[in-house]
This record gives sequence, C-alpha cells and structure tokens, in this order.
Amino acid sequence: MTTGSEALVAATRTLAAAGIPDPGRDARRLFAHALKVPPGRLTLILPEPVPADALAIYRQLITRRAAHEPVSHLTGRRMFYGREFLVTPDVLDPRPETETLIEAALAEPFAQVLDLGMGSGCILLTLLAEMEAMGHPEVWGAGVELSPAAFEVAWWNRNAFRLEERALLLQGSWYAPLAAEFGADMPGFALIVSNPPYVTEDEWQALDATVREHEPRIALTDGADGLTAYREIVASAPAHLAPRGRLMVEIGPAQGMAVAALMLEAGLSDVRIVQDLDGRDRVVLGRRA
Repeated sequence: MTTGSEALVAATRTLAAAGIPDPGRDARRLFAHALKVPPGRLTLILPEPVPADALAIYRQLITRRAAHEPVSHLTGRRMFYGREFLVTPDVLDPRPETETLIEAALAEPFAQVLDLGMGSGCILLTLLAEMEAMGHPEVWGAGVELSPAAFEVAWWNRNAFRLEERALLLQGSWYAPLAAEFGADMPGFALIVSNPPYVTEDEWQALDATVREHEPRIALTDGADGLTAYREIVASAPAHLAPRGRLMVEIGPAQGMAVAALMLEAGLSDVRIVQDLDGRDRVVLGRRA
C-alpha cells in the first residue's frame, strides 16, 4: 500500500518536473481534495495508507495539473476575499489583485451596485456579502454577463451565498440589458464596478499556458489594445450613475493613465489610480460630478 507521504512526494516530483511553480503547495491542495479532507488535516493522515480509489483520483489530478490545468479547474473552487466560489473553465479565476477593487469599493457606503462583466460573480457577491456583514442588508446589486456559461456560474454562486433577493443577474453586453429590465425606472447606481478584458493581443500571446489555454479568452483580451471595454464602460457610466456615484474598474499595470484620461473625457471628477499590494496600478476610479 502507498502511504500518504509517499504519494505526496511522488506527486510533488511530477509537478516539479513539469515546471509547475510551488509544486508542493499544489500537490497538497489536490491531495486534500482527492481525500475529501480539510487541508489542515492532511498532515495527520500522511503516515496512513491511501485508499486505492482516492489514490487513482489523485494521480489523475496530478497528471492534469502537470499539463498546466489550473488547480481551481481541478477542484471546482477558488477562494476570494475569504469566501469559496464555484469556478469552471467558462469564467476567469478570481485573483488576489482584484481584492484591491473590493477594498476601494468598500471605502465608502453605497446603496446599490452594478457589476459589468461579472463572470463568476465574485465582485458583486463579495460586495453584497461584505455590506451585509457591516450592517447594511438592504444594499442590492445587479450583475451583467454576456457569456451564457459564465452567467450560469454566477447564478450558482449567488444561490450558494443566499443572495437571490439582493443580486439581480442579467444576461447581455455591458449596459444593454438594463433598459429592458428597468425601463423608465432605471436606477442611478451609487457604484459601478468592472474587471473587463484588458490584456492586449501582444500580451495574450505571451501569457502562461495555464492562463492562455484554460481560461476564457473573451474574459482576458479584446484582441486589440486592451482598452476597448473601458471606452464603452466609461462613456456610458455618467448616464447610469447617481449623483456623486462612483465608477471603479480594474486595470492592467500599464493602463492607469489611459483609463484615467477616458474618465476625465467622460466628465467624471475626482479621478485617481489605486495601487495593489505589490505597488502596481490596479484600479482607476472616478465620480459623477
């Protein structure tokens, strides 16, 4: 019988040989998933023999990870801002740098929020859950997503967090579904957020295979200069913001000045750029005058 320690060592070596960064971490995460135990309990069971069925599953997971398939796609889950989200190859993996957008959004109270291109729903649902935790259960939001498959993932995440009554999900492109949903009663949103596709075509070609081959291209790049989505989002933002409402978008590290200029051209005020924990430009925000 193969013990847990033996299986873990072999898996780590396989991932290291495949060039996977931090192979020991991924080997442990996938082992815990295969054994269906919390990661914190893994050390306690490593000396024990591994059941044959679990070992077979684990070896399959390691083979797929060695082919650079993301861990989140293997487990179906990804942590974001302290919560576990369902993810599939149809949505962009929630990333730690996007938490900069969450922090900036929560710096001021808001009554309603619009998330454009919501993907898994991680931004919209996190903001609503955090506002409820801060004593504001009345805050509601709307999320818009073009991809039917991504929309379904957001739908499941919304229901898992029991936010059905506070999160309205709409399918379509950017602001387009709002008119059909609200008509003459279109609200002015206190906050509009988005993490749109901002990778340029040249950058797309240079992305790591784990991202380029396994995450949705439509969520990563516009196939052009990386600014296509910002032009549409920013230009129409004033018509959808409440007075003094905020627009907040995640950006690539080299896009801060360009996106800030778009906001100024659209008539937004108090435009500024926020850095992430690594000191890179990560969020541009502006306010309706």
